[in-house]
Amino acid sequence: MTAAAPTPAPSPDPRTTARALLPLVGGAGNITSVAHCMTRLRLGLRDRALVQDEALTAHPAVLGVVEDDTAYQIVLGPGTVARVTPEFEALLLQDRGAAIKAAQKERNATPGKALLRRIANIFVPLIPALIGCGIIAGLNGLLLNLGRLPAVTPALTAIASGFMALIAVFVGLNTAKEFGGTPVLGGAVAAIVVYAGVAKVEVFGQQLSPGQGGVLGALAAAVLAVRVEKWCRRHVPEALDVLVTPTLTVLVAGLATVYGLMFVAGEVSAGIGVAADWLLGHAGAVAGLVLGGLFLPLVMLGLHQALIPIHTTLIEQQGHTVLLPMLAMAGAGQVGAAAAVYVRLRHRTDLRRTIRSAMPAGLLGVGEPLIYGVSLPLGRPFVTACVGGALGGGFVGLFHMLGAPVGSTAIGPSGWALFPLLSGEHGLSVTTVAVYAGGLLTGYAAGFAATYLFGIGKPLLSPPPAP
Repeated sequence: MTAAAPTPAPSPDPRTTARALLPLVGGAGNITSVAHCMTRLRLGLRDRALVQDEALTAHPAVLGVVEDDTAYQIVLGPGTVARVTPEFEALLLQDRGAAIKAAQKERNATPGKALLRRIANIFVPLIPALIGCGIIAGLNGLLLNLGRLPAVTPALTAIASGFMALIAVFVGLNTAKEFGGTPVLGGAVAAIVVYAGVAKVEVFGQQLSPGQGGVLGALAAAVLAVRVEKWCRRHVPEALDVLVTPTLTVLVAGLATVYGLMFVAGEVSAGIGVAADWLLGHAGAVAGLVLGGLFLPLVMLGLHQALIPIHTTLIEQQGHTVLLPMLAMAGAGQVGAAAAVYVRLRHRTDLRRTIRSAMPAGLLGVGEPLIYGVSLPLGRPFVTACVGGALGGGFVGLFHMLGAPVGSTAIGPSGWALFPLLSGEHGLSVTTVAVYAGGLLTGYAAGFAATYLFGIGKPLLSPPPAP
């Protein structure tokens, strides 16, 4: 009789994980702020010396740890971090009460990094909807190309396109919330950008068009709405506030949006699209080399967040962003570099264990565990991983120049997880898939070869002396 397959161990309970992590970072009194991105729990610390580094990195839920001048970051992975963070915050609230809310607002970063963090806080919550709608759009395009299910494809088109048609409203809501205003007022002003009636308005001798300015216009409109609202809160008598403040906020910011911001943001958005098309059409290989080679350092520094509005603008304009597939090659270079470390450093059982556990996530485009657990601590493999990413990006960029562009209908996933979101001139096609797959293979191979030949110095190759 065949033995039954072992039942996989259940995932740790998020609350249990949060309870285990809190004392390892110095307890509730050592925490000044809590936030998270797609993979990392980001903590502000009062005293770095209170962190128990060895115990923290040894915890089974922790994939890695990274520090910068703004936060202590614990890499938990996608999905897990979104579940653990609320439990972590709940524990802090229990221990310290409402004071944690004020502490979370502390900003210890430079103005530039603080701005990037705010941009991320506005756009990152939109990524799940972008992914879901992007995959549905890809499936719908495939059905249309094959001529299948003609009665269903119109419904799929509506499902996939509805969110993108109103994304400006969601950007307005999140922007107002992030800058300290009333979210619904930010959304109300941003809704002007996509309202069909703006087509009757003439500005600078031109008719406006619904959606002109896109997410950039919505972002600017909502920021202005917050400024107007805060001014009103300070100067309008309390008895009239409930009527006057929302009216003036929507009116003043709305007029500025219609007669200025939509036009200006529309020109900027159009310029982004034209610049991307020109750059990749005339120097795609070089652009791919640069984008693929520099993306890992950008991720390490947190500067990649500046690209989120650009991706979103391109998706609005063209239905996909042609930058993301080239940037995704950085992850391929990282996977190749980690594989070379695994092959060459057979005596480093600790590294090999980390690589085995982090490689599946790396193949799916989650590179932080490999970056912070393998290549960055070793030094040179981080550089050779960038070489692999550069060559993979150059491969994708070269085919863009040759008339086979590859884009992504959403942002967030990369690696193998990006295949369902691929799009090109004719949607998801065999050519699009083949070019992206070729880029991944190039990144894997180049990252492996560069690391195997140049990324591992003699000190690492020497086994430790026997005790």
